[in-house]
Amino acid sequence: MSPETAVAGRRMLLPTLRGYRRAWLGADILAGLSAGAVVIPQAMAYATIANLPVQAGLYTCMVPMLVYALLGGSRAMSVSTTSTIATLTATTLVSAGVAASSSDIPRDLITLTLLVGVILLAARLLRLGSLVEIINRPTVVGIQIGVGATVAVGQLPKLLGETDDPTGHGFVHSFNAVLAALGSANPATVVLSAASVATLFLFKRFLPRVPAPLIVVGAGIALAAIGVLQPAGVELIAPVPQGFPLPGLPSFTDVAALLPGAAAIAVMAFLESEAVARGIRKPGEPAIDSNQELFATSAANVLGSFFSTLPAAGGFSQSAVNQNAGARSQLSTLVTVALALLVGLFLGPVLSLLPQATLAALVFVAVFGLIDIRALVMMWRISRRDFWIALVTALIGLSAGLLTAVAAGVVITLVLVLMALSKVRIRVERPSSDAVLVTLLGPLYTANAQTTEQAILEAVAHEEGARIVVLDGARIDDISVTVIEMFEDLGRELTASGLQLRIARIDPAVEVVVDRTDVFRRMKAEGRTFTTVEAALAAPAPPPRPPAAPAG
Repeated sequence: MSPETAVAGRRMLLPTLRGYRRAWLGADILAGLSAGAVVIPQAMAYATIANLPVQAGLYTCMVPMLVYALLGGSRAMSVSTTSTIATLTATTLVSAGVAASSSDIPRDLITLTLLVGVILLAARLLRLGSLVEIINRPTVVGIQIGVGATVAVGQLPKLLGETDDPTGHGFVHSFNAVLAALGSANPATVVLSAASVATLFLFKRFLPRVPAPLIVVGAGIALAAIGVLQPAGVELIAPVPQGFPLPGLPSFTDVAALLPGAAAIAVMAFLESEAVARGIRKPGEPAIDSNQELFATSAANVLGSFFSTLPAAGGFSQSAVNQNAGARSQLSTLVTVALALLVGLFLGPVLSLLPQATLAALVFVAVFGLIDIRALVMMWRISRRDFWIALVTALIGLSAGLLTAVAAGVVITLVLVLMALSKVRIRVERPSSDAVLVTLLGPLYTANAQTTEQAILEAVAHEEGARIVVLDGARIDDISVTVIEMFEDLGRELTASGLQLRIARIDPAVEVVVDRTDVFRRMKAEGRTFTTVEAALAAPAPPPRPPAAPAG
């Protein structure tokens, strides 16, 4: 191995430990334990959204977290599963016809998580990190509102004493399940649920640094251990096996059915991870590299999939706890991983005493924050277009399903991008009696080349007495065949109107490309390309000649 390769390898592994100081060790250990107290019970609860056993969530706090800690660039981000990812997982498994149960992890979960990782890895290899980031904030807010409302309603049957989770079937089905559960609600479960939800909200409001999920889980287990809950009809979760997750192989039977959902999960996993990483980054810390985050998140999913984990992404709540507790590097995440391993190895029988209603309360409170009414109000005040994008995306998620909402969000974003690219950005001036100066105020793309040409022709048509049109091309930083053809057609149209087209200030890198075309070689031979606008305007204008007679 060459020295350069060795250095590159060291830089790739544990990048957040570069320049590590021994004084940070205590803060990282405390932060890792604090984050673990939140993320471990929360991840276990999120597994139940997809009607999967809680150990699937626990395993997600092991391998994916470890992989991200080794490769990720955010110092405080905690990577496990999130409510959005778990909900999309539930929807994908249901739409693919995969039967998930609370006592067994299907091999299709391995396939789904592996597909998510492969899609993210392909995006990394193609350097699509910045492309995924174009999905705008209103679209993400709309998807999250749809997720929050669907999951919150889907948890209500469990909070009332039912054992099924209808979340994966969508908002309408979940709402109907709530109505059906009202008549058979278990009083003891309702009291436990109300107390758990109230405790979580109160701690979140008044004692945000205290790990409320750990307290609620501990209280639920204690009540079950002393025999108070079972005689009253409160349901417990399925038995949790002890030990480390054993590697498994994916099933390729339902790959085609799982692929659309995997693509949606991959998009949201990257968006959430990127948003969390940038949101918690402190001034002075290394900048977040989109492509590095893509690679770290993809590796976390690919390697985690073989250990029966849920798709993984950066979670804001546990990352915030991690940072607020003083995390200085991903060493804190390694502490959280060690804590999850200890829980898996020794606390399986204890976790088996956990009431289902307690986990449902954790999920209900966690997803409630996704229904961001403040963001909608702000959008209404600032941009009605953004407001309607968010609202329509949310309504699609609630009516047609969350996977459809993600697809609609991507389509809406692409339409908005194309609309922005197709806008004409020019300024037209008359610096002299015989010259018109057209300045490009933005780059030329395939999407706006033709509309820009038409705008120039329409503007010049109103400038009487002009003999030359100087195009300031300083903003042209890339070139395409469509743009070349646009220049050729523009020159032909102007010549037919008795005007000469001149081009000034073409970037040298662009000039190397355009010099290979007949159009620009001809313009250069005729002396119609210039290094400055001033030189283009100062060159003698051709003698006036009447416009060409129309063909006929």
